[in-house]
Amino acid sequence: MNRLSAFVRTRRKLVALGWLVLVVAAVPLMAQQTSNLTSGGFDVPGSGSSEVDRALSRFHHEQGEGLGIVLEDKGEGDLAAAVDRVVAVAKPIEHAEVDPQVAATAKQAAATRDVIVLPLVVDGVADDILQAAKDLRAELKVDEVEDGVQHYVVGQQALWAGMQQLQQEDLEHAELTGFPAILIVLLAVFGTVLAALLPAALAVAAVVVTGAIIYLLSLALTMSVFVTNITSMLGIGVAVDYSLFVLSRYREEVAAGHDQAQALDIAMRTSGATVVFSGVTVIVSLAGLFLLDSTAMRSLAIGAITVVALSVLAAVTLLPALIAWAGPRVEGRGKIVSVTGLLFGQRPSRQFWRRWTAAVMKRSTLSAVGAAAILLALAIPALSLDFGNGALRQFPEGHETRVGFELAAQQIPAGESAPLLVVVDSRSELTGREDALLAYAEQLKGTEGVTRVEGPILSSDNRAVLYKVVPREDPEAPSTTALLDRLRAEGGPSTVGSVQIGGYTGQQEDFNDLVAANLWKIFLFVMICSYLVLLLVLRSVILPLKAVLMNLLTVAAAYGVLVMFFQYGWFDWTGYEARGYVNVVTPPLLLAIVFGLSMDYEVFLLSRIRERYLATGDNRRAVAEGLQGSAKVITSAAVIMVVVFGIFATTGVPQVKEIGLGLAVAIALDATLVRLVLVPATMELMGDWNWWVPKWLEKYLPDADFESDQLADEERTATAVV
Repeated sequence: MNRLSAFVRTRRKLVALGWLVLVVAAVPLMAQQTSNLTSGGFDVPGSGSSEVDRALSRFHHEQGEGLGIVLEDKGEGDLAAAVDRVVAVAKPIEHAEVDPQVAATAKQAAATRDVIVLPLVVDGVADDILQAAKDLRAELKVDEVEDGVQHYVVGQQALWAGMQQLQQEDLEHAELTGFPAILIVLLAVFGTVLAALLPAALAVAAVVVTGAIIYLLSLALTMSVFVTNITSMLGIGVAVDYSLFVLSRYREEVAAGHDQAQALDIAMRTSGATVVFSGVTVIVSLAGLFLLDSTAMRSLAIGAITVVALSVLAAVTLLPALIAWAGPRVEGRGKIVSVTGLLFGQRPSRQFWRRWTAAVMKRSTLSAVGAAAILLALAIPALSLDFGNGALRQFPEGHETRVGFELAAQQIPAGESAPLLVVVDSRSELTGREDALLAYAEQLKGTEGVTRVEGPILSSDNRAVLYKVVPREDPEAPSTTALLDRLRAEGGPSTVGSVQIGGYTGQQEDFNDLVAANLWKIFLFVMICSYLVLLLVLRSVILPLKAVLMNLLTVAAAYGVLVMFFQYGWFDWTGYEARGYVNVVTPPLLLAIVFGLSMDYEVFLLSRIRERYLATGDNRRAVAEGLQGSAKVITSAAVIMVVVFGIFATTGVPQVKEIGLGLAVAIALDATLVRLVLVPATMELMGDWNWWVPKWLEKYLPDADFESDQLADEERTATAVV
């Protein structure tokens, strides 16, 4: 870190110019980051839905999903002319076309109806249909009324096409709202405009470059439509947090009397090293998502890992270069007076935290029990956590995508957009088994919740048969999921061959089952990694175990809050719309991110406490002084994180709101009840046992001390001797 600091200081213009070139080159690519994102990646290898998807290639021109155009007369509109326009627009678009007979029928219906549905003939895989839906939305201008007619594109892939556009709009709104809020907090922390702008600049650089990388990755990999919001949310918070650690330490050292070069070197080899270590820890936690055999989850992990890595790189290269360039302009309090002097001011802060620590440690048992009781109470609803998935009900009421589906459902069964697909696979020719296949079709038709059944449809090799089962409600409705479960439980004509049931609903259900069955693996992975990391840093067997248990409490409490908001609907009056479940992507993502981010505060706080314990040998004094020295930065960083995540919790689709709210609650609880109450209270109760480590293990552990500056201490000792 010393060599890196010296390099950046002496070549600050080169480093800053390199980042500027990188960001400028990334902007045009970042602007296209959503163009290749996909609704895919939720398939589960080896599942029934995956087997059905593989079998579809054996049936000539058969598709599991469809597209359609809904035309609505808004007053004085010519629906017949609108049909001709749709035919003309669809002609050059790949993988979608209008059948002439269907168009003729639609024109006849236009004379007597205000709303007509024009089904399209589609081919290709899901991503081909998604691209066709995006092209149709753009060409038909779905957000405008054209000659008195409103056009809507419907179908499951049309949902995801609409979701991409909505996500982009929400992301722009969140970023426009978020950065001014972050600047206000940073001004309160640092008191100068330039010091506040530096962390914000790092956040912009990290998010822009990550957006470009996402675009490049999407050219070769399946990247989920939700990756942009996740990376932006995490990138803004982490980049600002990491720069806050380094910049705060630099200003401390300047205030202690060091010149600019010395202060920057000390900041880099203490807080800079902490940032690198914490960033690697977050990346390792996010890598736990790869334990889920899901392309969509892995794409979210890749995006999050990328933005964290870039945030770390910016914090130890771009930030020190900007600090060296700005010089005294980022030092001192400036002319801006903090309105939060109690928490962020210098002397009031130390007095406040000294009194706080003394009060908590004086009543350590009461403090520990009280804080743990609050977390446990919040966690109770998590015991009934239910997973769900889907896109339709994430759109706000009145959104054109949702309105189009509602209008289409009035004309044709909602399940037509993505019927359940039943494949009966035989090892031999099906000739002579027609009666059994027809009997199974009748059995399917008689099942509760089924509107119609198309089939049996023979495969090209005459060894498999396909049935398309159209449910009464849309593919994401609970009744459709219940129908899927009934059909899978009933089975089919076993005398003919094996039966697999899939389609869009089957894929969503299989993905839910995948996460539910494997979430424990991510828990175990991040707990073991967190324990080992803290064991190395703190050289203690007890403290890492306590930290892992506290993190579990924090995650469980966040899960409980999500259940209250999005599953129980206790807070519908706040504007959050409960859907009866928590989105299946949220729990594993929340778990990995919270465990990773909590390590930042854990390492920062406990390293300070350990440094004071080694210097004084007094556990109570070490906790008090360590908390006093780190509480200001931890509180500031937590406030920024909560602001960033809180903005996303109030902006966008429910899935993004869930993640934003869960992270905001988890970080708030972690930085208050855990760091400021549970940690000092339990450390007081355990006394010197906090630092116990077996003798045989101690000799193998490295001295990974970050926040105490051993090199500066050695230099001061040498000077004193001379």
